[in-house]
Amino acid sequence: MREWINWSGSLRFTPREYVCPESEDALATAIRHGHAAGKKVRLAAAGHSSSPLVATPDVLLHLHHFKGLVSYDAAQRTATFRAGTLVHEANAALQQVGLALFNTGDVDVQTLAGAIATGTHGSGRALQNLASMLQAVRMIDYEGDVRLFSEGEHADAMRALRVSLGALGIFTEITVSVLPLFRLRRLELCTDTESCLEHFDALADENRNVDFYWYPRSDGTKIRVLNEPGRGTASFPANFRCVDDEEGFVGEILPRKRTLKFDEMEYALPRDAGMACFQAVRKRIKDKHRRVVAWRVLYRTIAADQNYLSPHYGRESVSISLHHNAGLPFEAFFNDIEPIFRAHGGRPHWAKKHNLRAADLRGLYPEWNTFQAIRKSFDPEGCFISSHLSELLDPDHDG
Repeated sequence: MREWINWSGSLRFTPREYVCPESEDALATAIRHGHAAGKKVRLAAAGHSSSPLVATPDVLLHLHHFKGLVSYDAAQRTATFRAGTLVHEANAALQQVGLALFNTGDVDVQTLAGAIATGTHGSGRALQNLASMLQAVRMIDYEGDVRLFSEGEHADAMRALRVSLGALGIFTEITVSVLPLFRLRRLELCTDTESCLEHFDALADENRNVDFYWYPRSDGTKIRVLNEPGRGTASFPANFRCVDDEEGFVGEILPRKRTLKFDEMEYALPRDAGMACFQAVRKRIKDKHRRVVAWRVLYRTIAADQNYLSPHYGRESVSISLHHNAGLPFEAFFNDIEPIFRAHGGRPHWAKKHNLRAADLRGLYPEWNTFQAIRKSFDPEGCFISSHLSELLDPDHDG
Protein backbone atom coordinates (compact mmCIF):
# COMPACT_ATOMS: atom_id res chain seq x y z
CA MET A 1 0.00 0.00 0.00
CA ARG A 2 1.19 3.51 -0.85
CA GLU A 3 0.03 6.79 0.68
CA TRP A 4 -1.28 9.41 -1.74
CA ILE A 5 -0.44 13.03 -0.85
CA ASN A 6 -1.67 15.98 -2.87
CA TRP A 7 0.46 18.99 -3.87
CA SER A 8 -0.29 21.06 -0.76
CA GLY A 9 -0.21 18.12 1.69
CA SER A 10 -3.78 18.75 2.87
CA LEU A 11 -5.12 15.48 1.40
CA ARG A 12 -3.63 12.15 2.44
CA PHE A 13 -5.05 8.67 2.09
CA THR A 14 -3.82 5.12 1.47
CA PRO A 15 -5.69 3.08 -1.16
CA ARG A 16 -5.56 -0.70 -1.02
CA GLU A 17 -4.24 -0.72 -4.58
CA TYR A 18 -2.18 1.92 -6.39
CA VAL A 19 -2.00 1.03 -10.08
CA CYS A 20 0.13 2.71 -12.77
CA PRO A 21 -0.78 0.80 -15.94
CA GLU A 22 1.61 0.96 -18.87
CA SER A 23 -1.00 0.32 -21.56
CA GLU A 24 -4.66 0.81 -22.27
CA ASP A 25 -5.21 -2.94 -21.98
CA ALA A 26 -3.62 -2.96 -18.52
CA LEU A 27 -5.77 0.00 -17.50
CA ALA A 28 -8.92 -1.75 -18.73
CA THR A 29 -7.96 -4.88 -16.81
CA ALA A 30 -7.47 -2.92 -13.58
CA ILE A 31 -10.87 -1.26 -13.94
CA ARG A 32 -12.55 -4.54 -14.86
CA HIS A 33 -11.09 -6.31 -11.83
CA GLY A 34 -11.94 -3.43 -9.52
CA HIS A 35 -15.54 -3.36 -10.70
CA ALA A 36 -15.90 -7.16 -10.42
CA ALA A 37 -14.67 -7.00 -6.82
CA GLY A 38 -17.11 -4.21 -5.95
CA LYS A 39 -14.31 -1.70 -5.38
CA LYS A 40 -14.37 2.05 -5.92
CA VAL A 41 -11.98 3.10 -8.68
CA ARG A 42 -10.62 6.64 -8.88
CA LEU A 43 -7.97 8.34 -10.99
CA ALA A 44 -5.25 10.55 -9.54
CA ALA A 45 -3.90 13.21 -11.88
CA ALA A 46 -1.18 15.72 -10.97
CA GLY A 47 -2.38 16.16 -7.39
CA HIS A 48 -2.73 19.95 -7.61
CA SER A 49 -6.36 19.82 -6.51
CA SER A 50 -7.22 20.97 -2.99
CA SER A 51 -10.38 18.84 -2.86
CA PRO A 52 -10.64 15.09 -2.14
CA LEU A 53 -12.02 14.17 -5.57
CA VAL A 54 -9.49 11.36 -6.04
CA ALA A 55 -9.80 9.85 -2.56
CA THR A 56 -10.74 6.15 -2.41
CA PRO A 57 -10.07 3.32 0.03
CA ASP A 58 -9.91 0.86 -2.87
CA VAL A 59 -8.22 1.32 -6.28
CA LEU A 60 -6.31 4.46 -7.22
CA LEU A 61 -5.09 4.71 -10.81
CA HIS A 62 -2.36 6.98 -12.13
CA LEU A 63 -1.55 7.55 -15.80
CA HIS A 64 2.19 8.24 -15.48
CA HIS A 65 2.73 6.30 -18.69
CA PHE A 66 -0.03 7.99 -20.69
CA LYS A 67 1.73 11.11 -21.94
CA GLY A 68 2.34 12.88 -25.20
CA LEU A 69 0.86 14.29 -28.37
CA VAL A 70 -0.77 11.48 -30.38
CA SER A 71 -1.76 13.43 -33.49
CA TYR A 72 -2.82 16.86 -34.71
CA ASP A 73 -4.71 18.41 -37.59
CA ALA A 74 -3.63 22.00 -38.25
CA ALA A 75 -6.38 22.53 -40.81
CA GLN A 76 -9.14 21.37 -38.43
CA ARG A 77 -7.34 22.97 -35.45
CA THR A 78 -7.47 19.87 -33.26
CA ALA A 79 -4.89 17.85 -31.38
CA THR A 80 -5.13 14.52 -29.57
CA PHE A 81 -3.20 13.87 -26.35
CA ARG A 82 -2.80 10.92 -24.04
CA ALA A 83 -4.69 11.66 -20.86
CA GLY A 84 -1.73 11.91 -18.47
CA THR A 85 -0.17 14.83 -20.36
CA LEU A 86 0.38 17.94 -18.24
CA VAL A 87 -0.83 21.34 -19.46
CA HIS A 88 2.71 22.67 -19.88
CA GLU A 89 3.74 19.48 -21.69
CA ALA A 90 0.80 19.91 -24.07
CA ASN A 91 1.73 23.49 -24.89
CA ALA A 92 5.41 22.56 -25.38
CA ALA A 93 4.48 19.76 -27.78
CA LEU A 94 2.06 21.99 -29.68
CA GLN A 95 4.64 24.77 -29.95
CA GLN A 96 6.91 22.36 -31.83
CA VAL A 97 4.27 21.97 -34.53
CA GLY A 98 3.12 25.61 -34.68
CA LEU A 99 0.00 25.25 -32.52
CA ALA A 100 -1.13 26.28 -29.03
CA LEU A 101 -3.84 25.93 -26.42
CA PHE A 102 -6.10 28.98 -26.35
CA ASN A 103 -5.62 29.59 -22.63
CA THR A 104 -4.26 28.14 -19.38
CA GLY A 105 -4.98 28.63 -15.74
CA ASP A 106 -2.74 30.60 -13.42
CA VAL A 107 -0.46 27.56 -13.30
CA ASP A 108 0.07 24.77 -15.84
CA VAL A 109 1.15 21.81 -13.71
CA GLN A 110 -2.21 20.01 -13.87
CA THR A 111 -2.93 17.26 -16.36
CA LEU A 112 -4.85 18.63 -19.31
CA ALA A 113 -7.56 16.01 -18.81
CA GLY A 114 -7.82 16.81 -15.10
CA ALA A 115 -8.12 20.54 -15.77
CA ILE A 116 -10.91 19.81 -18.24
CA ALA A 117 -12.74 17.40 -15.92
CA THR A 118 -12.89 19.96 -13.09
CA GLY A 119 -13.77 23.09 -15.09
CA THR A 120 -10.40 24.76 -14.48
CA HIS A 121 -10.03 28.09 -16.25
CA GLY A 122 -7.83 31.06 -17.00
CA SER A 123 -9.04 34.63 -17.34
CA GLY A 124 -10.62 36.53 -20.20
CA ARG A 125 -14.11 37.91 -20.58
CA ALA A 126 -14.51 36.27 -24.01
CA LEU A 127 -12.71 33.02 -23.08
CA GLN A 128 -14.47 29.94 -21.71
CA ASN A 129 -12.92 27.50 -19.26
CA LEU A 130 -10.52 24.79 -20.42
CA ALA A 131 -13.30 22.19 -20.65
CA SER A 132 -14.61 24.04 -23.69
CA MET A 133 -11.62 22.70 -25.68
CA LEU A 134 -12.73 19.08 -25.45
CA GLN A 135 -13.97 17.78 -28.81
CA ALA A 136 -13.63 14.01 -28.46
CA VAL A 137 -12.80 11.38 -25.84
CA ARG A 138 -11.45 7.84 -25.81
CA MET A 139 -12.27 6.30 -22.44
CA ILE A 140 -12.57 3.07 -20.50
CA ASP A 141 -15.96 2.43 -18.93
CA TYR A 142 -16.75 0.63 -15.68
CA GLU A 143 -16.75 -2.76 -17.42
CA GLY A 144 -13.31 -2.20 -18.91
CA ASP A 145 -14.55 -1.52 -22.43
CA VAL A 146 -13.21 1.21 -24.73
CA ARG A 147 -15.77 3.85 -25.71
CA LEU A 148 -15.45 6.79 -28.10
CA PHE A 149 -17.38 10.03 -27.97
CA SER A 150 -17.22 13.16 -30.11
CA GLU A 151 -18.97 16.49 -30.36
CA GLY A 152 -20.22 15.69 -33.84
CA GLU A 153 -21.94 12.44 -32.86
CA HIS A 154 -22.61 12.70 -29.10
CA ALA A 155 -23.24 16.37 -28.27
CA ASP A 156 -25.29 15.70 -25.12
CA ALA A 157 -22.77 13.22 -23.73
CA MET A 158 -19.94 15.67 -24.43
CA ARG A 159 -21.72 18.34 -22.37
CA ALA A 160 -21.52 15.91 -19.46
CA LEU A 161 -18.01 14.63 -20.21
CA ARG A 162 -16.42 18.07 -20.32
CA VAL A 163 -16.81 18.63 -16.57
CA SER A 164 -17.36 15.11 -15.31
CA LEU A 165 -15.16 14.82 -12.19
CA GLY A 166 -13.99 11.39 -13.31
CA ALA A 167 -17.49 10.04 -12.62
CA LEU A 168 -18.27 8.70 -16.11
CA GLY A 169 -15.14 6.75 -16.95
CA ILE A 170 -11.37 6.99 -17.28
CA PHE A 171 -10.11 9.02 -20.23
CA THR A 172 -7.15 7.57 -22.10
CA GLU A 173 -7.02 10.08 -24.98
CA ILE A 174 -8.59 13.50 -25.41
CA THR A 175 -8.98 15.55 -28.57
CA VAL A 176 -9.00 19.30 -28.00
CA SER A 177 -9.41 22.37 -30.15
CA VAL A 178 -6.20 24.37 -30.64
CA LEU A 179 -5.06 27.60 -32.29
CA PRO A 180 -2.18 28.51 -34.57
CA LEU A 181 0.82 29.34 -32.39
CA PHE A 182 0.69 32.93 -31.15
CA ARG A 183 2.61 35.28 -28.90
CA LEU A 184 1.42 37.25 -25.90
CA ARG A 185 2.72 40.34 -24.16
CA ARG A 186 2.08 40.45 -20.40
CA LEU A 187 2.02 43.70 -18.48
CA GLU A 188 1.81 43.74 -14.68
CA LEU A 189 0.66 47.04 -13.22
CA CYS A 190 0.40 48.03 -9.56
CA THR A 191 -2.14 50.54 -8.29
CA ASP A 192 -4.45 51.22 -5.36
CA THR A 193 -7.53 49.09 -5.06
CA GLU A 194 -10.08 51.81 -5.74
CA SER A 195 -8.39 52.72 -9.02
CA CYS A 196 -8.22 49.05 -10.00
CA LEU A 197 -11.94 48.55 -9.39
CA GLU A 198 -12.82 51.78 -11.20
CA HIS A 199 -11.05 50.72 -14.40
CA PHE A 200 -11.33 46.93 -14.30
CA ASP A 201 -14.49 46.47 -16.36
CA ALA A 202 -13.14 48.68 -19.15
CA LEU A 203 -9.84 46.80 -19.13
CA ALA A 204 -11.64 43.47 -19.23
CA ASP A 205 -13.54 44.63 -22.33
CA GLU A 206 -10.46 45.98 -24.11
CA ASN A 207 -7.94 43.18 -23.54
CA ARG A 208 -7.62 39.45 -24.15
CA ASN A 209 -6.73 38.37 -20.60
CA VAL A 210 -7.15 40.55 -17.52
CA ASP A 211 -7.16 39.68 -13.84
CA PHE A 212 -6.01 41.23 -10.61
CA TYR A 213 -4.51 40.25 -7.29
CA TRP A 214 -5.54 42.08 -4.14
CA TYR A 215 -2.98 42.14 -1.31
CA PRO A 216 -4.67 42.21 2.13
CA ARG A 217 -1.72 43.62 4.09
CA SER A 218 -1.13 46.66 1.83
CA ASP A 219 -4.68 46.92 0.43
CA GLY A 220 -3.06 47.37 -2.98
CA THR A 221 -3.55 45.49 -6.24
CA LYS A 222 -1.58 44.12 -9.17
CA ILE A 223 -3.38 43.97 -12.52
CA ARG A 224 -2.20 41.56 -15.22
CA VAL A 225 -3.03 42.45 -18.82
CA LEU A 226 -2.19 40.09 -21.71
CA ASN A 227 -2.64 40.62 -25.44
CA GLU A 228 -1.16 39.61 -28.72
CA PRO A 229 1.56 42.20 -29.39
CA GLY A 230 0.19 45.47 -30.71
CA ARG A 231 -3.33 44.90 -29.42
CA GLY A 232 -5.25 45.97 -26.32
CA THR A 233 -5.22 49.08 -24.19
CA ALA A 234 -2.70 51.60 -25.51
CA SER A 235 -2.30 53.71 -22.35
CA PHE A 236 -3.15 53.33 -18.68
CA PRO A 237 -4.02 55.81 -15.93
CA ALA A 238 -1.08 57.75 -14.50
CA ASN A 239 -1.27 55.93 -11.15
CA PHE A 240 -0.87 52.49 -12.80
CA ARG A 241 2.82 51.64 -12.32
CA CYS A 242 4.23 48.98 -14.67
CA VAL A 243 6.38 46.46 -12.75
CA ASP A 244 6.79 43.80 -15.46
CA ASP A 245 6.67 43.74 -19.26
CA GLU A 246 7.32 40.38 -20.91
CA GLU A 247 6.60 38.80 -24.29
CA GLY A 248 6.76 35.22 -25.59
CA PHE A 249 4.73 32.31 -26.88
CA VAL A 250 1.43 31.71 -25.13
CA GLY A 251 2.56 28.69 -23.11
CA GLU A 252 5.58 30.62 -21.85
CA ILE A 253 3.70 33.77 -20.81
CA LEU A 254 0.22 32.86 -19.54
CA PRO A 255 1.01 30.58 -16.57
CA ARG A 256 3.24 31.55 -13.65
CA LYS A 257 5.73 29.41 -11.77
CA ARG A 258 4.78 28.81 -8.14
CA THR A 259 7.34 27.66 -5.59
CA LEU A 260 5.27 28.35 -2.47
CA LYS A 261 2.52 25.80 -1.92
CA PHE A 262 -0.95 26.70 -0.75
CA ASP A 263 -4.52 25.54 -0.24
CA GLU A 264 -7.27 27.31 -2.09
CA MET A 265 -10.98 28.06 -2.12
CA GLU A 266 -12.55 29.51 -5.25
CA TYR A 267 -16.09 30.39 -6.24
CA ALA A 268 -17.53 31.45 -9.61
CA LEU A 269 -19.98 34.33 -9.33
CA PRO A 270 -22.36 35.89 -11.85
CA ARG A 271 -20.40 38.70 -13.48
CA ASP A 272 -22.84 41.36 -12.28
CA ALA A 273 -22.35 40.23 -8.67
CA GLY A 274 -18.57 39.99 -8.83
CA MET A 275 -17.53 43.43 -7.62
CA ALA A 276 -20.04 43.51 -4.77
CA CYS A 277 -18.86 40.08 -3.65
CA PHE A 278 -15.22 41.13 -3.84
CA GLN A 279 -15.89 44.24 -1.76
CA ALA A 280 -17.65 42.14 0.88
CA VAL A 281 -14.74 39.66 0.93
CA ARG A 282 -12.23 42.50 1.09
CA LYS A 283 -14.02 44.08 4.06
CA ARG A 284 -14.27 40.79 5.95
CA ILE A 285 -10.58 40.01 5.45
CA LYS A 286 -9.50 43.51 6.51
CA ASP A 287 -11.76 43.39 9.57
CA LYS A 288 -10.92 39.88 10.71
CA HIS A 289 -8.21 37.94 8.87
CA ARG A 290 -5.34 39.97 7.48
CA ARG A 291 -3.32 39.76 10.68
CA VAL A 292 -2.83 36.04 10.03
CA VAL A 293 -3.48 35.79 6.27
CA ALA A 294 -1.06 37.55 3.94
CA TRP A 295 -1.91 35.64 0.76
CA ARG A 296 -3.38 37.63 -2.09
CA VAL A 297 -6.92 37.23 -3.45
CA LEU A 298 -7.27 36.55 -7.20
CA TYR A 299 -10.12 37.97 -9.34
CA ARG A 300 -10.67 36.63 -12.88
CA THR A 301 -13.28 36.70 -15.66
CA ILE A 302 -14.69 33.69 -17.57
CA ALA A 303 -17.15 33.42 -20.47
CA ALA A 304 -20.36 31.41 -20.18
CA ASP A 305 -20.68 27.85 -21.50
CA GLN A 306 -23.32 25.13 -21.77
CA ASN A 307 -21.60 22.18 -20.07
CA TYR A 308 -23.83 20.67 -17.43
CA LEU A 309 -21.59 20.80 -14.34
CA SER A 310 -19.47 23.75 -15.39
CA PRO A 311 -19.32 26.43 -12.67
CA HIS A 312 -19.77 28.91 -15.54
CA TYR A 313 -22.82 27.22 -17.01
CA GLY A 314 -25.22 29.69 -18.59
CA ARG A 315 -23.70 32.89 -17.22
CA GLU A 316 -20.82 35.26 -17.74
CA SER A 317 -18.74 34.79 -14.63
CA VAL A 318 -15.99 36.09 -12.42
CA SER A 319 -14.05 33.95 -9.99
CA ILE A 320 -12.62 34.95 -6.63
CA SER A 321 -9.90 32.75 -5.16
CA LEU A 322 -8.64 32.61 -1.58
CA HIS A 323 -5.23 31.15 -0.77
CA HIS A 324 -3.40 30.21 2.41
CA ASN A 325 0.04 28.74 3.03
CA ALA A 326 0.21 24.97 2.82
CA GLY A 327 0.52 23.48 6.30
CA LEU A 328 -1.16 26.39 8.09
CA PRO A 329 -4.76 26.21 9.35
CA PHE A 330 -7.04 27.44 6.58
CA GLU A 331 -10.44 26.22 7.75
CA ALA A 332 -11.49 29.22 9.86
CA PHE A 333 -10.51 31.67 7.13
CA PHE A 334 -12.11 29.80 4.23
CA ASN A 335 -15.24 28.87 6.19
CA ASP A 336 -15.80 32.48 7.24
CA ILE A 337 -15.64 33.77 3.66
CA GLU A 338 -17.61 30.97 1.99
CA PRO A 339 -21.07 32.28 3.08
CA ILE A 340 -20.26 35.56 1.31
CA PHE A 341 -19.61 33.66 -1.91
CA ARG A 342 -22.85 31.74 -1.50
CA ALA A 343 -24.86 34.87 -0.74
CA HIS A 344 -23.78 36.28 -4.12
CA GLY A 345 -24.84 33.22 -6.12
CA GLY A 346 -21.46 31.48 -6.15
CA ARG A 347 -20.70 28.01 -7.43
CA PRO A 348 -17.56 26.34 -6.02
CA HIS A 349 -14.61 25.27 -8.14
CA TRP A 350 -14.78 21.47 -8.10
CA ALA A 351 -11.03 21.10 -7.50
CA LYS A 352 -10.78 23.57 -4.60
CA LYS A 353 -11.85 23.54 -0.96
CA HIS A 354 -15.55 24.02 -0.28
CA ASN A 355 -18.20 22.68 2.09
CA LEU A 356 -21.16 22.23 -0.25
CA ARG A 357 -22.88 18.91 -0.75
CA ALA A 358 -25.45 17.61 -3.22
CA ALA A 359 -28.44 19.18 -1.49
CA ASP A 360 -26.74 22.58 -1.86
CA LEU A 361 -25.26 22.01 -5.30
CA ARG A 362 -28.23 20.71 -7.27
CA GLY A 363 -30.03 24.06 -7.04
CA LEU A 364 -27.03 25.83 -8.58
CA TYR A 365 -27.02 23.86 -11.85
CA PRO A 366 -30.03 24.05 -14.20
CA GLU A 367 -29.02 20.78 -15.93
CA TRP A 368 -28.22 18.88 -12.74
CA ASN A 369 -30.78 16.14 -13.46
CA THR A 370 -29.59 15.80 -17.05
CA PHE A 371 -26.04 15.18 -15.87
CA GLN A 372 -27.23 12.68 -13.29
CA ALA A 373 -29.17 10.69 -15.88
CA ILE A 374 -26.15 10.54 -18.18
CA ARG A 375 -23.84 9.61 -15.30
CA LYS A 376 -26.07 6.73 -14.24
CA SER A 377 -26.27 5.46 -17.81
CA PHE A 378 -22.46 5.48 -18.03
CA ASP A 379 -21.81 3.91 -14.60
CA PRO A 380 -25.04 2.38 -13.26
CA GLU A 381 -23.27 0.51 -10.47
CA GLY A 382 -21.23 3.46 -9.20
CA CYS A 383 -17.79 1.98 -9.81
CA PHE A 384 -16.30 5.47 -10.14
CA ILE A 385 -18.39 7.07 -7.38
CA SER A 386 -16.35 7.38 -4.20
CA SER A 387 -17.83 8.39 -0.87
CA HIS A 388 -16.87 12.02 -1.52
CA LEU A 389 -18.47 12.00 -4.97
CA SER A 390 -21.61 10.53 -3.44
CA GLU A 391 -21.69 13.46 -1.05
CA LEU A 392 -21.36 15.84 -4.02
CA LEU A 393 -23.73 14.17 -6.46
CA ASP A 394 -26.32 12.20 -4.46
CA PRO A 395 -28.76 14.31 -2.42
CA ASP A 396 -29.88 11.16 -0.58
CA HIS A 397 -26.37 10.20 0.51
CA ASP A 398 -26.44 9.66 4.29
CA GLY A 399 -22.67 9.78 4.93
